[in-house]
Parts: sequence; C-alpha cells; structure tokens
Amino acid sequence: MQKVVYSPFVPQGSVNIPPSKSDVHRAVICAALANGVSKIYPVALSNDIKATIECIKALGAKAEIEDGVLTVDSTEMFSCSDVTLDCGESGSTLRFFIPVAAFGGVDAKFVGHGQLPNRPIGIFTETLPEKGVNCITEGGLPLQISGKLKSGVFEIPGNVSSQFITGLLFVLPLLDGDSKIVLTSPIESVGYIDMTISTMSKFGVTVTPCDCGWEIKGNQSYMPCVYKTEGDWSQAAFFMVAGAISGSATVKGVYQSSNQGDKRVAQILKRFGACVEQNENSVTVKSAPMQAITIDASQIPDIVPVLSVCACFAEGTTKVINAGRLRIKECDRLKASADLINSLGGKVKELEDGLEITGVGKLRGGYADGCNDHRIVMSAAVCAAGVNGKIECSDPYSINKSYPDFFEDYKKIGGVPNVIDLR
Repeated sequence: MQKVVYSPFVPQGSVNIPPSKSDVHRAVICAALANGVSKIYPVALSNDIKATIECIKALGAKAEIEDGVLTVDSTEMFSCSDVTLDCGESGSTLRFFIPVAAFGGVDAKFVGHGQLPNRPIGIFTETLPEKGVNCITEGGLPLQISGKLKSGVFEIPGNVSSQFITGLLFVLPLLDGDSKIVLTSPIESVGYIDMTISTMSKFGVTVTPCDCGWEIKGNQSYMPCVYKTEGDWSQAAFFMVAGAISGSATVKGVYQSSNQGDKRVAQILKRFGACVEQNENSVTVKSAPMQAITIDASQIPDIVPVLSVCACFAEGTTKVINAGRLRIKECDRLKASADLINSLGGKVKELEDGLEITGVGKLRGGYADGCNDHRIVMSAAVCAAGVNGKIECSDPYSINKSYPDFFEDYKKIGGVPNVIDLR
C-alpha cells in the first residue's frame, strides 16, 4: 500500500503550469489525421497522453518525443486493418478514437483499465450502426467495431460528455458528403468543444456552429503544422484554490484568451471573495475572507472537487449544482469529494446532482481515501493549506494519469508531500 502524507502549510510561490492535457489530446489526433509530419510542443507525458500516443501508433502513425516536442508522422496512418487500442484509463482517448478508427475503416478492439470499461459509450453504440459501423459490446469495454463511417445527420444529447461530440467532429469533415451534429438537449462542457474546433482550425479544418449544433462540410483535409499547446487551467485550479485558502500562489502559463472552460476558476474565486490578480498569461491568488456562493458545474465538471475544498473556508453554505455527470468519472466524484472533506472535519451534504458545503473555517488532520482518482488526491493536497494536523491520503500515484509532476510543483508553493510505500 502506498500513501502520501500532507503536512499543513501556508502557500507562497509560483508554478509553471504543464501543458493542457485536453489540448495535447486534440493536437495529437489532428496531427495523426494530417498527411505528413507535425510537431507539437510542449507535451508532458501523463498516462492519458501516453494512451493517446500509443493509439495513433497502433493505427500506423509514427510518434517520437524529445525535450517536450512531439513529432508525429502520419503518412502511414490507417495502414493496419485489425488492431487493439488500449485506452488506459482515459475517457478522452476512448471516445475520441472510436470515431477515428471508424473513419479509417479499421477493425478495432477497444480495451481499458480502472473504471474506464464501465464508463458510458452508448451514444456511439446507438448512433454509429446507422452510419455503417458495427459495434459489438456487452455494455462497456471491450468494444469491437468494424465497417466504415458514413456522413449524415448525427443526433446527440448535449447533456452527456462533450467527448462524444469531439470524437465525431474530428472525422466528419474528412468524409465524402456533408454532415451535421444535432443536439437533442442543452449542451454542457461547451468549452471543450470550442477547444476542439479551435485546434482543428489550426490544422486547416473548419466547422460551422448553427442553432441546433454544428454543420460540417465534407471532403476537407488536415494539414501538418507546428502546434504550440496551452497551459492547463484544470491543473492551475489546485494551486489557485490553495492561495485562496491561505497565503498566496501564482500560476504561470495560463491564458485569458484560452477556450478552456476551466479558466472560469479565476472568476469563481473572485466571487468567493479571494484576491485574484490576472494578467494575460498568469494569475496570482491571495487569501481573503470568503463568502458562500452557488456554482453551476455544468461547464466545469473537472474542477468541482477542488472548488468544494475552497467552499470549506467560505462563510455560509455553498451549493454545487448540475454536477450529476461527476458520478461517472474515474470514481463517483460527488461522493468522493464529500467523503474527503467530511473525513477532515468539514461539513458536506451530498445531493443527487450536486453538493452543499458549509464553511467550517479550518479542517483537521486525518485519513482521506484517494479513490485512485488524480483529482481527489490533488484536492486532498490543497486541503493542507487550511488544516490543523497532517492528512494521510491513499493512491498517491494516481496523479500520473494527468499530472506526474504535481508533487514537485506542489513543493514550489511550500507544500509538503511525503510519499510512503508500505508494501
């Protein structure tokens, strides 16, 4: 068994935020769909990004990384006809590559690990057979597909993961004939779709938003390019919340002009009452008396766990609403967030699609279950900015899924993580 022990600390210092995992996923796939050689930089090799790179290689592309620069040669993409695509624990990788493999006419078997085999893929297994793709599954992974994707109208609910829409957006422009994605319910996590469309445009492919979704002209082509990735607002949120709780923290390499939905963390912390000083590519957050707010999580699901930690230090009761999709992430993140905070002396009421967090001013030390979820383990680290006593947290190396250098960067603002192997 492994655990990490977080000691109390007052944040002070700055961190250079790693490249956005979401941005890198998208750039790698666009590069793989371009006929030629592209370079993507900077790239950090989290487990999720490794899974995406291995999938393009399994489909015939070549990829090498040196000094944070990823070179992708796609000239032999789809040169294989029967492959197994191991998506690791990455929901993005799985949902992006199902349409990609279907476009290539590849007989592909999708496998995964952790909770990924149980995460929903029904949108594709219901929709793709109508467009020429056979899907064989018992409800999750493994999933076997065959056939070749055809253009047309795709009706997709907007209140599911935006990853399904992104997966289709990648390949519909490449098909013979025009296509359309029609939303059957209001869209959530629209920032991630905006990211996708922006990345595609830099590789020469365009998508047109319309009242009911997106119109996609067919017979387009991706062009190889040199692509610079953005800093990750989702990861910046951990350090920003730590600064809001006590002391001060600066994050560098995050841009106000980003399409990432999680850049809203700066506005949310201002609403709490923290002191937020923002430039074009950096943010400094300093602690100040905070008041409870209501947080609509529909567009920012990934930062709900750490924002829930922030709410512990705000006077009154903060409400998190429209967060039901968090129950089908790497773990049930609503339950895990509530259990984390309550185990440390906080006061959280778990609701069907949200949380109610009553501020307690200070947390106490204790044991926290990391639930093998990177965002829960990192949220526990943030708790240490306002705790009396040490926090013991399980599953420390789940951070490798998205942020392998988190503990090192955490130290840069004064954090004290002590990883212990008890095996």
